[in-house]
Amino acid sequence: MQNHRRTFLLRSAALSSALALPSNNLVAQPRFDRNPFTLGVASGYPQPDSVVLWTRLAPDPLGDGGMPQADVAVRWEIAADEGFKKIVNRGELMATPALAHALHVRAQGLAPSRWYWYRFIAGDALSMTGRTRTAPAADDARGRLAFAVASCQHYEHGHYAAYRDMAAQELDLVVHVGDYIYEGSWGRRDRVVRQHHTAEPHTLADYRRRYAQYKMDPQLQAAHAAFPWLATWDDHEVDNDYANDRSQDLDPVEAFLKRRAAAYQAYYEHLPLPPGTWAGGHSMKIYGTHGFGRLLNLQLLDMRQYRDYHVCSRPNRGGGNQVDVRDCPQRLQPGRSLLGVEQERWLEQALAASPAQWNVIAQTTVMAQADRGPEDAQVVYTDGWDGYPLARDKLLKYIAARKVRNPVVVGGDVHFAMAGELKTDFNDGKSPAIASEFVATSISSFGPSAARMDALRAKNPHVKFANGARRGYAMFEVTPKRWATTFRGLADAADPQSRAFTTGRYVVEDGRAGVVRE
Repeated sequence: MQNHRRTFLLRSAALSSALALPSNNLVAQPRFDRNPFTLGVASGYPQPDSVVLWTRLAPDPLGDGGMPQADVAVRWEIAADEGFKKIVNRGELMATPALAHALHVRAQGLAPSRWYWYRFIAGDALSMTGRTRTAPAADDARGRLAFAVASCQHYEHGHYAAYRDMAAQELDLVVHVGDYIYEGSWGRRDRVVRQHHTAEPHTLADYRRRYAQYKMDPQLQAAHAAFPWLATWDDHEVDNDYANDRSQDLDPVEAFLKRRAAAYQAYYEHLPLPPGTWAGGHSMKIYGTHGFGRLLNLQLLDMRQYRDYHVCSRPNRGGGNQVDVRDCPQRLQPGRSLLGVEQERWLEQALAASPAQWNVIAQTTVMAQADRGPEDAQVVYTDGWDGYPLARDKLLKYIAARKVRNPVVVGGDVHFAMAGELKTDFNDGKSPAIASEFVATSISSFGPSAARMDALRAKNPHVKFANGARRGYAMFEVTPKRWATTFRGLADAADPQSRAFTTGRYVVEDGRAGVVRE
């Protein structure tokens, strides 16, 4: 199976530059002198009988896209075999200039727990082939689900060898938990391995070019073509550390919401989100429940759009800050929310109603308390859950009181791999674990210093594993009785052909909160 997958990926990559179709499949217009499928193909949001298919026509991806200011008819096909001998559904839709000629198709009429192959046809141009998989039937209590979590893929900081390794795995799904692009540049310039080709984006055209540069990466394209994805955003898809309608630089609200609207539209245009997810303006609902039979329910959260503003920010700035908790009592203001009241209520109801064996909360950062201060102080970063501790306490106490079955939290953001235990009182060493947590390191973004990781491990006994030295991702294999986590790390993210290896492996047994090293 492994050799078959590599053959499929290589064959799909070769097809990405093929423009000619057999004559009986040609349509009169348009004709392309350059490949319009430069950004690849993708799928996502699998259901038992359907999956979303995505592509964008962009023969000049780093310019204005290279498409006419006109609608273009695009055909799509999905088949039960790689050779497209058994086509199970097909259709045609219009790629419009208003959405940068991006396409989102909900391909229906599929069977549960099945692999399918798909492609797009525009005029005389044929896309690369993608492979996707439907979710199990709602009442399916059997089997296994394997998925990966990825985040933080700063283009300048490294190559995407982690995605090459991911594409070779036996996975059913990829969950991206934020920072798909970076709006800004940071870090030591002598460590940068490639460059953003434009300045920091603010307009829709700016964000489209930034996404195009990221999506032209062949290793990212391979991971999209290999599996269906789910995705949520963090901050860098818009602006570092933004909170609701407040930017890090405290821009006028009207100006920032205009920027946020451009960023949200570009996000929709470049991810395999369900059709109509973005309906215009500066808001977009992306949180929701994703079921995989009776084995697993995944609650995907949005931790930027609805949150209360940061407290204890640096002078004349918004955003997070490293604070000694004694100097920031504002963190404990009643009612402060990271998710917003409506999303909090939805999450509680979704967890209470779930019939699944495993209940996953996919969010963007570390949920556990992460004290990195000296021995005599508790120092936390306020952009994450540590800036909203009462909201975290409320959620964890709800999980404990409702006895939610096998709760597992997954996240990213912090650029280190972590396995830990969640408690209702992190300052009480005798407080029992009520959920397990796994955080994926960054795909490419620079990691924290060794000193910071040493402090994290020393001050937080609920953190059982923490590795910030390697870029990579986390991979999970879930069966009715067991959850297994494998952390994958790169030898060198600056090398596009870097080898990857396992940096840690932890398991959770059915009915037992907490993690065990394997």
